[in-house]
Amino acid sequence: MEFVNTFWALVPPIVAIVLALITKETYSSLFIGIVVGALFIAGMNPIGALDTMINDGFIAAVADGWNAGIFLFLVILGIMVALINAAGGSASFGKWAAKHVHTKMGALLATFLLGVLIFVDDYFNCLTVGSVMRPVTDLQKVSRAKMAYIIDATAAPICMIAPVSSWAAAVSATAADLDSGISGIQLFIQAIPFNFYSLLTIVFVIGLTVMGFDYGPMAKAELEAMQGNLGALGEEEEVNVPKSSLWDMLIPVIALIVCCIAGMMYVGGFWSGASLIDSFADTDASVGLPWGSMIALIFTFIYLLCRRVVTFKEATACIVKGFNAMVPALLILTFALTLKNMTGALGAAEYVAGLMDTASKGLYSLLPAIIFLVAWGLAFATGTSWGTFGILIPIVLPIFPASSTLLMIGISACLAGAVCGDHCSPISDTTIMASAGANCDHIQHVSTQLPYAITVALISFVNYIIAGFVQSAVICLAIGVVMTIVVLFVLRATVGKKAQA
Repeated sequence: MEFVNTFWALVPPIVAIVLALITKETYSSLFIGIVVGALFIAGMNPIGALDTMINDGFIAAVADGWNAGIFLFLVILGIMVALINAAGGSASFGKWAAKHVHTKMGALLATFLLGVLIFVDDYFNCLTVGSVMRPVTDLQKVSRAKMAYIIDATAAPICMIAPVSSWAAAVSATAADLDSGISGIQLFIQAIPFNFYSLLTIVFVIGLTVMGFDYGPMAKAELEAMQGNLGALGEEEEVNVPKSSLWDMLIPVIALIVCCIAGMMYVGGFWSGASLIDSFADTDASVGLPWGSMIALIFTFIYLLCRRVVTFKEATACIVKGFNAMVPALLILTFALTLKNMTGALGAAEYVAGLMDTASKGLYSLLPAIIFLVAWGLAFATGTSWGTFGILIPIVLPIFPASSTLLMIGISACLAGAVCGDHCSPISDTTIMASAGANCDHIQHVSTQLPYAITVALISFVNYIIAGFVQSAVICLAIGVVMTIVVLFVLRATVGKKAQA
C-alpha cells in the first residue's frame, strides 16, 4: 500500500487529534499518532518504524536549530516567571490589580489589550501575557480555559496583521523569491484588510466579552470557575514579600519586551544598517528571542538581588523551579514537532498542494473560499501555520493576475486559513504555548476554544465567498463585522433560552 503523497499522509495527525479530543489525554494521543506515522514511513516494518521514530522523529525535532532556540526561550521565560514570583512581584501585581480591575469584563479586556500590544511574536505573546495576567484573571474568577482562549486569540491572529512581527517576516521570506510584481512585505501589508479571520477574531473576542456570555464547553468551564475551580494545573504558590512592589513585576516584564524586540532587530541586522522593516523581515525568532530573554533574565537577577527581595540562594533555586514548570509544555511541544516530522516525511504537504492545484481549475471567484478551506485543513492536520502558507503561497501566486485585488484576497485567504487551522489544532505549537501561558490543561483549552474558533471561521468562509465577487475590503469587512455581531446576539439568545429551560 502506498502511504506517501496520498490521503494516508494525513492519517497520523488525524489519529492524534481525534484520540486527544476523545480521551482528553495529550501525551499518549500524540505518541500513538507518531507511531502510526513511523509505521507508514517504514512500510509497516516495526524495526524500521522504531528507527524512523527515534532518528527522524524525536532526535530530529530536538536537534533542529529553530526548535532548540524556542525550547531555550521557553525555559528562560519559565525561570523569569519563577524569579518574579519568588520576589513577590506577582503577589504585588495581584494586589494592585484588585484595587484597579473590579470586574470580570475589565480583567478579560485588560488581557486582550496586553495581547494586542505584544504583537512581535506569538510565542512571546502567549507566555508573557499568561504570566502577567494570571493574578488579575484569577481574582475575577476567570477560568484558565477562557484565559487561554484570549491569549491564543491575540497571538497568531494579531501577529498575522502586524507588519512588524516574526509572522510578517516569515510571509515576506516565503514570497521574496517569487515573481509577484511586489516585494514580500508589500504583499503582506496589502493582504491585511482581507485577512477576515484575524480581524473578525478581534471583533468576536470584544463582543463576547462585552456581552458577558459563553457557550459550549467554555460555559461549563466558566461556571466551575465561579464555584472556585479555575482549572489551573497544580498549585501555584504565590509568595508575599514585605519589601516587594508592583515594579518588581513591571520592570522585569518591560525589560523582557524591550530586550526581545532588540534581540530580533539585532539578529535581523538593524545595527548593521538594515531598516526597521527589513530587520524584522530578515530576523530569526529562534535566535532573537533567546538572545533578548537571556539579557532580560540576567538583568532581572541583578535587579531583584539589588532590591533585596530575594537572596542569591532563592534566585538560583528558581532556575530549577522555572525549568520544571515548563516541562509539560516542552514535552507536548516535542511530541507535536515529532508528529510534524512524520507527517512531512509522508508528503502531506505535497498531497494537499496537489488538491489545491486541482481546485484552481474550478470556479475562479470561489477560489479564495476554497483556498481558505484548504489552508485551514492543512494547518489543522499538521499544526503549523508557517508551514502551511510556506507551501500554499507559491501555489496561490501564479493562479491570479499579478498585483490584482483578487490576488490579495487569495493570499489573505491562505494566511487566514493557516492561522485559523493553527488556532484550532491540538498539535499547534502556538496552541500549546497558550495552554502553558495560562497554566491549564491543554486538551481542555482546545475543546473549549474550538467552538469559538469555528464560529469565526464559518463567518470568514462566507466573507471569502462574497469577497471573490465584490473585491472590496471595506464592504466585505463591514459585512463580516455585522455578521459577527448578529451571530453573537443569536448565540446569546440561544444560551439564554437553554438556561431558562
